[in-house]
Amino acid sequence: MEKTQQFEAATNGKLITILSIDGGGIRGIIPATILAFLESELQKLDGSEARLVDYFDVVAGTSTGGLVTAMLTAPNKNNQPLYEAKDIVPFYMKHGPKIFPQQSGVLGSVLKTVKMLFGPKYNGKYLKKIIRRELGNIRLTDTLTNVVIPTFDIQTLQPTIFSTYQAEVNPSYNVQLSDICISTSAAPTYFPPYYFKNNFADGNGLEFNLIDGGVAANNPALVAISQVTRQVFSKDPEFFPVKPVDYGRFLVISIGSGASKEAKPYNANAASKWGIFGWLIHDNSTPIVDVFTQASGDMVDSHIAVFFQAVHSQGNYLRIQDDTLIGDAASVDIATKDNMSKLKDIGDKLLKKPASWVNLRNGLSEPRDNGQTNAESLTRFAKLLSEEKKLRESTKSPQIIKKL
Repeated sequence: MEKTQQFEAATNGKLITILSIDGGGIRGIIPATILAFLESELQKLDGSEARLVDYFDVVAGTSTGGLVTAMLTAPNKNNQPLYEAKDIVPFYMKHGPKIFPQQSGVLGSVLKTVKMLFGPKYNGKYLKKIIRRELGNIRLTDTLTNVVIPTFDIQTLQPTIFSTYQAEVNPSYNVQLSDICISTSAAPTYFPPYYFKNNFADGNGLEFNLIDGGVAANNPALVAISQVTRQVFSKDPEFFPVKPVDYGRFLVISIGSGASKEAKPYNANAASKWGIFGWLIHDNSTPIVDVFTQASGDMVDSHIAVFFQAVHSQGNYLRIQDDTLIGDAASVDIATKDNMSKLKDIGDKLLKKPASWVNLRNGLSEPRDNGQTNAESLTRFAKLLSEEKKLRESTKSPQIIKKL
């Protein structure tokens, strides 16, 4: 695909706008529901053609959030996003059962457990097929705005962050979006690791041996901020000058995919008897994966919340997360019709819950003192995003900066 799209420089505005989407397998239905609401609020303000990609300088996503990121930012033949936000939940409903094929009953549960002892729970063939079909040959630098998608390279034992900034600095990272999405979704024990090589005309290229980015950054908001900071420090003209202490100009919306509140499966008394197999497999789940992905998300949220409050800009950060999931809803791979409908309902109810933030004194997540629900907070953020977009358009210089 020819790289023809251009977008307005943030130089003419006041804010750097970031959208971040957590990983979580089939629970991606929850953030997809939230995103559909946000896009609808923007459309109320700016017309039915408004899309999320028009308002964010950076969209970041890990695992299932990386797939959502690609769907929102990859261009179609008309140079518009492949998917509207409202179409993402139907995508999960249609393809989820084939990505995570279910085996019911006691025998099915036993087969799943045995299979996980000797290989990944799913072969990932359908996931690869649908991702390649949807994204085709679109590359990282073809996206309609900047994207950041974390993965982890098990050969180098280092995080591999795919971002438009990185692709600009090093063309070896300008890989196909399909390869990135397959890689960031390759959760250990669920899908096999993914190998690919970004070949050049001379036959040389960089090799990647990747797994789910959730092992490094299940909540990619902080990674996105760091990528923007790199651009600022390298004097990239795509972003307006920001002083090191002037981070109050960031506006960040971070959306989680839910977390379990059930203590029973992982209580200390039970876990004290586990060996390696207990941590890898327990009641058809993978405790060690659940623990490090949830810990990653909470640590990032706590860090960013403290950061925004420290610079007196807490109104510029919104984290939406439901940590009360129970039963099948807490699983990353139960893609039954009933459970997927339940996840959609959880997303709808989450919009009505009070917006929360981290209390600096005790480290706990508490309702914000403004009394707003998540829906009301998103409506407020939609107004800020709309105003920012209009400000940039009104002060736009004749020369539009081309997106590299």
